[in-house]
Amino acid sequence: MKADDWRPGATMDALRARAGLMRHIRDFFHARDVLEVETPVLGRAGSSDVHLDSLCLDARTMHGDERFWLQTSPEYHMKRLLAAGSGPIFQLSRVFRDGETGRRHNIEFTLLEWYRPGFALEALIHEVAALIETVLGTTLPQVRFRRYRELFKEHFSVDPLQESPDTLVALRDHAARHAGADTTSWSCDDCCDLLMSLVIEPLLGREGLDVVMDYPASQAALARRRTDHDGAMVAARFEVYLEGIELANGFDELTDADEQQARFEKDNRMRRELGKPPVDADQQLIAALRTGMPQGCGVALGVDRLIMLTLGLEDIDSAMAFGTARC
Repeated sequence: MKADDWRPGATMDALRARAGLMRHIRDFFHARDVLEVETPVLGRAGSSDVHLDSLCLDARTMHGDERFWLQTSPEYHMKRLLAAGSGPIFQLSRVFRDGETGRRHNIEFTLLEWYRPGFALEALIHEVAALIETVLGTTLPQVRFRRYRELFKEHFSVDPLQESPDTLVALRDHAARHAGADTTSWSCDDCCDLLMSLVIEPLLGREGLDVVMDYPASQAALARRRTDHDGAMVAARFEVYLEGIELANGFDELTDADEQQARFEKDNRMRRELGKPPVDADQQLIAALRTGMPQGCGVALGVDRLIMLTLGLEDIDSAMAFGTARC
């Protein structure tokens, strides 16, 4: 970045349009009596998700030097509010993910996250579609539900939920062809992640909104697990795609404190095995879950990506004032 290139990535017209779209988002939730909240950007815990890298810093407090984590999502704090009796809530939050740079990624970005106690997953999906239509200012031609395993059967003739040596070999072969690398040591999830991002995702959402359901149970993150109609264990989560871009990731939220603690510990074991530093797990979230968080669903949506699509922009830098390369 040149020192004299001080200009914003977005035009003034784009920034004015962005401000208007943010108002539309707030109006959407206020009309539905969903409370807007604000939670900390800094927390004493970060996301232990193996696929996310958190940023941390050391700060001086009344207790001495302490480590804080820049939040990858407001999820943990918002769930503590749910356990405290907040009812339905939403937040437009600044979040941070190390290493995420590119045409659709920025280390710091705006995440819209909301939670609906008592909602079933399908009800939340329809609300996500309504929110996207509100921001786009148009009616989507269709909302299509796609099952994760069926997408892999369609594109690779492999069922990723069929656990067998042959399945893993086939997935590694497909991944090797698309990655141009040796994949013999890759896990099933590693292969699926690559094939999903490079082959399947670009084709999704070309004729409306595509909602991918029933991810492998190993990709549950903070979602409940359930059995699908074929008897396979899957994650009760969905992802939403439009024009080949992932916009949102939603869960039937896990409320079991013991299961959540076990997942935190497993994540950190996997991080160590991969040579990644462990992340402080959120014990206050565990305490909130033990007190009792209402059953329901939640979703996180990338606001900058949605604005990029709405305004017909080519990259995320053009949808915000100062992306990472300009800050």
